[in-house]
Amino acid sequence: VAQSHIRVGTFQFFAGKGDVEALRALADHVIARHYPETAEAEHPYAAMLEGGVIRQAALVAQWMLVGFIHGVMNTDNMQIAGETIDYGPCAFMDEFHPGRVYSSIDQQGRYAYGNQPSIAQWNLAQLAQALLPILADDQEEAIRQAQSIIDSFPKRFEAAFTEGLRAKLGLFSADDGDLALAQNLLTAMTTGEADFTLTFRWLANVIDGQNLEAQNPRFLFNDPALFEDWLALWAARAEREDVAPADRAAAMRAVNPLYIPRNHLVEEAIRAGEDEGDFAPMQALLAVLAHPFDDQTDVSRYALGPLP
Repeated sequence: VAQSHIRVGTFQFFAGKGDVEALRALADHVIARHYPETAEAEHPYAAMLEGGVIRQAALVAQWMLVGFIHGVMNTDNMQIAGETIDYGPCAFMDEFHPGRVYSSIDQQGRYAYGNQPSIAQWNLAQLAQALLPILADDQEEAIRQAQSIIDSFPKRFEAAFTEGLRAKLGLFSADDGDLALAQNLLTAMTTGEADFTLTFRWLANVIDGQNLEAQNPRFLFNDPALFEDWLALWAARAEREDVAPADRAAAMRAVNPLYIPRNHLVEEAIRAGEDEGDFAPMQALLAVLAHPFDDQTDVSRYALGPLP
C-alpha cells in the first residue's frame, strides 16, 4: 500500500558502491515520483532532501501524537516518501513513558518512543551523506547544503509536534507556553503511570462534563494530585480563548482516538487466528479500529488497557 519501497538504505546502497550514475538516476526517479515540485528548483537534489526532512518530521510527530513506537527505525526501514513501513516490534503505548521500547533486541533503547525524532534526523543525515556526490560539484558546497537542511529537522519536528499537542489539548490559538504545558502533562503521566490514549481522550470530558463519574482522567493517575495540579494550568490557558465548551470538547475528540490497536488485543487476535483458525477476533478488532474517534456501543473493552 506504500507509494513505493524506496528507502534511505536504497540510496546508501548505490553510494556505498560509488555508483554516482545510478545514484543520480535513483534521485531523478524519486523526484519524478514523490517530489515533482522540486524538479524545477535551483538545486533539485537538495530540494528533494529538504522535502524528505519536512515529511519525516511530520510523520514522526504523527507517530508520537498517538503514542506509537515504530521499533525498528534503521535506514532501510525509512521510506523516502515519508510513509510508515516495515514496523516490526511496534506498539501503541498503554501507560506513557518516553523511554518505552517494544523490541526485545533494543536493549539500549535506541528506538524508544522519545528517541524517535533524533533517530529520524540521524537517518536523514545518512541520506544526505549518500547524496553528497550529486548535491553540488564542489564537495564543500554539497556538505554546506546538506548540513543546513539536516539542521532544520529539530525545528520542523517541534513545530509539527507542538501543533498536534495543541490540538490534542483543545487549544485553538498559539501561545509560547503551549509546548511546556503539554510536556508538563506528559511528565505527570510518566510519574503517574497514566494511560496515554485515555488521558487525552477523557480530557474532553472535563470540558463538557460527559461521564466524568466513570471516565475522569484523574482516575488514570496513581496519584490524582499529579493531574489536578496540571489541570489548573490547562484551565487557565483555555480560559484565555473565547471557545464554547462543546466546540472545544468536539475538537478534542476529533483528534484524540478512543480506540487503538492495543498489544493485548492484537495478541488475542493473533493467537485465535494462528492457534485456532478463528479470525473473528481479528475482524472484530478491525471493525472497531475503522472508527477510532467514534464512541461505539458494546465495545468498551477495546478502549481499555490490559487488566492488571
